[in-house]
Amino acid sequence: MWGIDRRCSGRDDVRMAARDSYDEIAADYAKKFLDELAAKPIDRALLDLVAGEVGDQGVIADIGCGPGHVARYLHDRGAAVLGIDVSPAMIEVAGQAHPGIEFRVGDMGSLEFSDQSWAGIVAMYSIIHIPPSDLAGVAAEFQRVLRPGGMVLLAFHVGDETRHVEEMLGHAVDLDFYFYGRELLEQKFEEAGFA
Repeated sequence: MWGIDRRCSGRDDVRMAARDSYDEIAADYAKKFLDELAAKPIDRALLDLVAGEVGDQGVIADIGCGPGHVARYLHDRGAAVLGIDVSPAMIEVAGQAHPGIEFRVGDMGSLEFSDQSWAGIVAMYSIIHIPPSDLAGVAAEFQRVLRPGGMVLLAFHVGDETRHVEEMLGHAVDLDFYFYGRELLEQKFEEAGFA
C-alpha cells in the first residue's frame, strides 16, 4: 500500500511515507482487520470467484496484503497465493499470522517479478493509496506480471476526493486515501491492455 507525504515529492518519497505509516500501525491494524472478511460477504464471494476461475493455473498475488487475511482466505480455498506489501512490518505480521504462506515486501508500481508470473492479482483496497498520476503505471505493471487470460480483482472506495489522515489507530501517520470513480479505473486498466 502507498501513501503520500505532503512534504515529499517523487514516487520514492510516496512509497516511503506509506511504508513508514503502515510500519507504525502494523500490529494494531492486524488486531482490527485480521478477521474483517467474516463481515464482508460480497468480498468473500468475489474472492471465491477469483479462486475458482484461476484454479490451478498459477499463483494469485495479493498486492497490498496488509496482515495477510485475504491471502489466507484464498489459500484456504486451495489457491496458490503470494502476499506483497510495501510495509516490512505488515509482512512480518502476515508471516506470523499465516505460516505456510509466502509474503514479500514489494512495490505495486515496480514489481520485482518476471513478466507473466501470475495467473491472478487481487488488490483489496490497496490502490486507495495510489495517486491519480501513478494509476497508469500500476495498471501497466499489473498487466506485465499477469499471464494472458489472467484475472485482476480491484476493490476501492468510490468517489472523487482525497482524504489526508495524520492519525490512525492511535498512531501518527501521513497517508492520503484516494477515492476513484469506476470509469477512471476502467479507463486506466483498459489502456494498459485489460478487458
